[in-house]
Amino acid sequence: MAQGLAINGLSKSFGGLQVAQNLNVSLPPGSRTALIGPNGAGKTTFANLITGVLQPTSGSILLDGKDIGNLSEAGRVRAGIAKTFQITNLFRDLTVRENLRLPILERKGLSSSIFSRADGRPGVEDEIDQLLRSFNLSPLADRQVRSLAYGHQRLVELALTLALKPKILILDEPAAGVPSTESHLIVEAIKRLPSDLSVLIIEHDMQLVFEVADRIIVLVSGAVLIEGTAEEVTADLRVRRLYLGGVHG
Repeated sequence: MAQGLAINGLSKSFGGLQVAQNLNVSLPPGSRTALIGPNGAGKTTFANLITGVLQPTSGSILLDGKDIGNLSEAGRVRAGIAKTFQITNLFRDLTVRENLRLPILERKGLSSSIFSRADGRPGVEDEIDQLLRSFNLSPLADRQVRSLAYGHQRLVELALTLALKPKILILDEPAAGVPSTESHLIVEAIKRLPSDLSVLIIEHDMQLVFEVADRIIVLVSGAVLIEGTAEEVTADLRVRRLYLGGVHG
């Protein structure tokens, strides 16, 4: 039985500054967890510890019961941890289809075939078509990414990340920069993610959080203030004062 991600006693210090304090977080398969908190709360640090950008001062990170603390960033991607970014990281002069082909070929060890004809790799192209359908991108498949609306670019980035076949997906402010008229595209895409995928959403758009998350973690000064359902979190007076009352991060 899959166990997902288990973070135990995770702490990180830079000299005398402690930016993560004894964090204990579980992301079981299929969970949809939002991480919120004011500026400087440690949300980015937390994500960087999971992905291997930073090494913890103490504590452990287990993926399906196996300690991944010694794995590099690339090693953690191969193990099943993937993260999107606040700014789209796409090849803007390539088409949507060409962008999606890149991570699939890399995952399959076929990166030397990146520019081969589509009909030469039917399995790869079938997978691309499935991703295009999943994110309603089929009509845009052969358009250059630079020509797409920003909301659709974020969908391409999300599809590209899914092409890595992750077990744990970290969405770093998925709605950042997306016009309100396109934000529904992001919400719908998150709702359509595979049901067995663990998703951690770092977000300050509370409407998005309430629509897609079944658990919310509030981080303050590198420590968990409260973890619970949307109802439990919004009812907490400390949260209302510190976060929901006006300070976003």
